[in-house]
Amino acid sequence: MLGIEETLMLIKKAQSGSESAKTILLENNYPLIKSIVKRFLNKGIEYDDLYQLGCVGFLKAINNFNEQFNVKFSTYCVPMVIGEIKRFMRDDGIVKVSRTLKTLNFHINKFVNNYKNENNGESPNVETIAKELKMDTQEIVLAIESSRQLISLNDNIDDESSSCSIGDKVPCEESIYEDVDFIMLKSALNNLDERDKKLIILRYFRNKTQSEVAQALGVSQVQVSRLENKILSNLRSQIAE
Repeated sequence: MLGIEETLMLIKKAQSGSESAKTILLENNYPLIKSIVKRFLNKGIEYDDLYQLGCVGFLKAINNFNEQFNVKFSTYCVPMVIGEIKRFMRDDGIVKVSRTLKTLNFHINKFVNNYKNENNGESPNVETIAKELKMDTQEIVLAIESSRQLISLNDNIDDESSSCSIGDKVPCEESIYEDVDFIMLKSALNNLDERDKKLIILRYFRNKTQSEVAQALGVSQVQVSRLENKILSNLRSQIAE
């Protein structure tokens, strides 16, 4: 693996137009790009295509990186690579909606809104919509389902007392240590004091409840909840810097 100084030197050369510098950076960061790509397998896109998208994101990271960001390049490039793949999947990937379905969904929404206004907020059922638009119920269901928004693991949980995202609450398997998220979190976790680090490990690597963590740390469950939210907020700030 390249050292920090050598990486910075190659980035400067690449930003000045050196194709050989870009090639060296790509070759030496192949394991990192591969680990990110593995997260998106079995989603309808071939591995080679995913890897090419990852490389595009990596090259964008090279072009946009600035030493003044005060963050390791490997940490900076991870969200760029992930973003490139997600952008493709969102705009050009496996989830595609035809113009016909979009038009039908527009008419459905228009009818539903009018129906609610005329019926004290009551929503029409599928049969009523199908009868109004003179279409089969199957076509109506397909149009409605096609408009549903996908849920992101980065979305916040609908809970005013918590700053956790949905992804924060997904149980971790042993393979977490091979996941790219661990690469991003490792340096941030090492900056925590022993108590905070133990709390995070117990909650998100050992899948312990807040009550179990409270017993292990000798504090109340309320304190664990407050500490957890504070620590997660700090971790996110460190990674985003």
